[in-house]
Amino acid sequence: MAVLIILIVALLCGCISEEEETELTIYAYDSFVADWGPGPIVIPLFEEKYGVEVNIVSIGSSGDMLSRAIAESDDPQADILLGINDLQMYKAFESDLLEEYRPNGYEDIPADLVMDEEWRVTPFDYGYMAVIYDSEAIDEPPTSFEDLMDPQWKDSLIVEDPRTSSPGLSFLLWTIAAYGDDFDEYWESINDSLLTVAPSWSTAYYGMFMEGEAPMVVSYSTSPAYHLEFEDTDRYKGVIFEEGGFLQIEGAGILKGAEHPNLAKKFIDFMLTEEFQSELPLTQFMMPVNQDVELPGSYLEIVEVDDTILPLDRELLGTELERWIEEWLEAIG
Repeated sequence: MAVLIILIVALLCGCISEEEETELTIYAYDSFVADWGPGPIVIPLFEEKYGVEVNIVSIGSSGDMLSRAIAESDDPQADILLGINDLQMYKAFESDLLEEYRPNGYEDIPADLVMDEEWRVTPFDYGYMAVIYDSEAIDEPPTSFEDLMDPQWKDSLIVEDPRTSSPGLSFLLWTIAAYGDDFDEYWESINDSLLTVAPSWSTAYYGMFMEGEAPMVVSYSTSPAYHLEFEDTDRYKGVIFEEGGFLQIEGAGILKGAEHPNLAKKFIDFMLTEEFQSELPLTQFMMPVNQDVELPGSYLEIVEVDDTILPLDRELLGTELERWIEEWLEAIG
């Protein structure tokens, strides 16, 4: 009887903890999990730190990952979605996929990088959109959206399709942030400057730009750091247009109904530590949200940044994106 009373009291006061969680399942996009990505480095660090096992599942693109999570929402097979960008997160919110969790260290994240005030998504990296150019082909690149209208840039720029490419969508939104409802007129004015609309970033960047098919391509301002770091060349440079920069931010969130919510929270906390964040610049080639991380020399030498960020309400993506895409398609013919 005495033992029973002790057990009841212990349960009431919370002295007996929940069963310890020893496994965690994370859905991520392919490049995070790839041999050259951050996954093979940071996941073992977390496993060693907490004595747990992480099952990280590679699911194509970030869009593929989100679609799978939505399909499994009645019976979640993962604890965390890693790699939700700020252009897609509204889909997760519409499907009520994610738990609110404000992680340790959240107060140190710059305000313009906070993806969601309810903290259903926690940012871990970001990048500035830029036009990357081949300095052996171009001495003086365009420095503004207006410059791209000049006939000298005929067939000079490769852009990605916003329907299938995250950088392509970011570039479209950058023009919307700059021109508002007149963005379609802007696209009409630069139509001659476009060589093509590629289906993906890899096709545009490696399949065409690096093969010399055009001297400019839409990418991130961190792209030149890759060439400087691993190819020892500063041939490729970036331009953020003088009208103002545009950010793409990536984050992670805990799925509602996750089997291991406590361990998932520990991972989100870990994601913001210098231990995790310091691996991102030379694997993701994106900027870490932890401002205490020392950037590599290649970043300090060649990566363009901009203090002026053009604002765009990401919530509009849920209501306006279809119309924007239709107007863009009409504008480029």
